Amino acid sequence: MNFTRSEAIKNLASTPEWDIAIIGGGATGLGIAVDAASRGYRTLLVEKYDFAKGTSSKSTKLVHGGVRYLANGDVKLVYSALKERGLIFQNAPHVSFVQSFVIPSYGLISKMKFLIGLKLYDWMAGKLRIGKSKLLNKEEVIKKLPKVKTEGLKGGIQYYDGQFDDARLAINLAQTAVEYGATVVNYAEVVHIRKDKKGTVNGLTVIDGDSGSRYDIMAKVIINATGIFVDDILKLDTPTHKNLVRPSQGAHVVVDKKFLGNEDALMIPETSDGRVLFGVPWHGKVLLGTTDTPLNEHQIEPRPLEEEINFILTTAESYLENPPKRSDIKSIFAGLRPLAAPQDGNVESTKEISRDHKLIKSDSGLITITGGKWTTYRKMGEETVDLAIKTGKLPEKRCKTADLPLHGHSTESRAGHWQVYGSDYEPIRKLMDTHTSFAERIHPDYDFRVAEIIWACRYEMVVKLEDFLARRIRLLLLDAQASLDAAPKVAKIMADQLGKDDLWMDKELDDYRNLVKTYML
Repeated sequence: MNFTRSEAIKNLASTPEWDIAIIGGGATGLGIAVDAASRGYRTLLVEKYDFAKGTSSKSTKLVHGGVRYLANGDVKLVYSALKERGLIFQNAPHVSFVQSFVIPSYGLISKMKFLIGLKLYDWMAGKLRIGKSKLLNKEEVIKKLPKVKTEGLKGGIQYYDGQFDDARLAINLAQTAVEYGATVVNYAEVVHIRKDKKGTVNGLTVIDGDSGSRYDIMAKVIINATGIFVDDILKLDTPTHKNLVRPSQGAHVVVDKKFLGNEDALMIPETSDGRVLFGVPWHGKVLLGTTDTPLNEHQIEPRPLEEEINFILTTAESYLENPPKRSDIKSIFAGLRPLAAPQDGNVESTKEISRDHKLIKSDSGLITITGGKWTTYRKMGEETVDLAIKTGKLPEKRCKTADLPLHGHSTESRAGHWQVYGSDYEPIRKLMDTHTSFAERIHPDYDFRVAEIIWACRYEMVVKLEDFLARRIRLLLLDAQASLDAAPKVAKIMADQLGKDDLWMDKELDDYRNLVKTYML
């Protein structure tokens, strides 16, 4: 696998024309790249930051149909998402898992109401159903959620949904696209959209963030898949463009596993303000979230608001016997959902904003995809490429991604975080066998090894220190302080692998220290 940035830049500079050029390296853009490349189109993807740097690495880590959306009557979205959930389990079993969820019930009426809804949820999944919802008595709930509040507990409901590692799936999508002939480049910013004399888009001007070099590329179709930044790209196309997206922030806090108990996840279906809250076991920790806060501004590194952190902790306190306090929080993070903005009505309520995706073709021929969710990335990619074929008058080729195994595909079970490497685990293990130092841990409390840094530098296109600590492994999200402690050792090894000097190391460490502040209280 030649998944290197130097090779990608060489292809970027030497290819006379692309069939499809994609702006944006999150879930949506990467899904489009896999679809387009696997159909045989000359495909380019450029990303201003790192792959999944934004919202796509800051999800609640759920592959799900969306129980909440079913309650809101969005049956079409749920039906589609449940099908896509099944396909993710099929195509990327190494990074996606069936997760048991328990809804504790403190009232008999609510228990029956939720059971009926979840039975419908099971039925909608059809042959791709991954488990069967059932009633639990009080003792069964306590066994599955040992830390749940028992006073007034009437029992509960168990149902099944999916969990995954979002940033790892993103890098696997990038690797898969390259294996099918695509060129994908991180840290490559689009600064200009090129047009022909008729005003039809036909290319891009891209700046390489590493070298500063400028590249003018030609493409038959341009796709804007930049998530919360779609309006910024649309303004390059049409300066008078009015915003399509209203960002909604989802905040999360990460605590030790002891606050929840076992392998089952907690689902709170009706919080004080009508939101759904999850407590999900993830990489040996528990992730609590999410919030749904409408914002007027978007940024690449949003920080959870104080009121969001308080809301999560207060809600957890209502359901857990010994709830976590602020001092127990290992990491905090937030992602901005690119929700399609309402044209009228109550703009302060994100409940009025569609969760489904929107596919738009501008007068210039620029294609924009916005909205949607991680679970439906593949379907979004398929629909976008179908429109690209018509727009660019490309030869028609059928979509192949419904049964396309992704890079790393493996059904073998491995302990701990090694699971998410899938078939890449064996070559990483062999690296550890070649040198004793490669098997050393990068932090005494976590099982991440030096060999993983080397692997990421050679085969996972890391450019910055945070690429590794935040997304190739997930240490920043799991334990912000531990990631800061590990940073000097990681930076030194990365510098050796990438051919960088001490000045690079010093700058990377400064940048990382500043970043970590946004993940700590």
